[in-house]
Amino acid sequence: MATKRKFKKVPKTSGGTPKKYVKDAKSKSKAEKEIKSTAKKYKSGKLTKKQMDAVVKARRKNVKR
Repeated sequence: MATKRKFKKVPKTSGGTPKKYVKDAKSKSKAEKEIKSTAKKYKSGKLTKKQMDAVVKARRKNVKR
């Protein structure tokens, strides 16, 4: 029996991040790098509240309006 996918495949950047996540960023490569580093810290359990607040602030600043 073939395994069923839970979600549809989505278009991704060369680094493997979904394009939708970096679509409106001024610097797409910077946004992708930040997303990957934050995910790594979160998965390892080393992401603090202070770091998360800094990430949110940086993401707001990196958006085209």
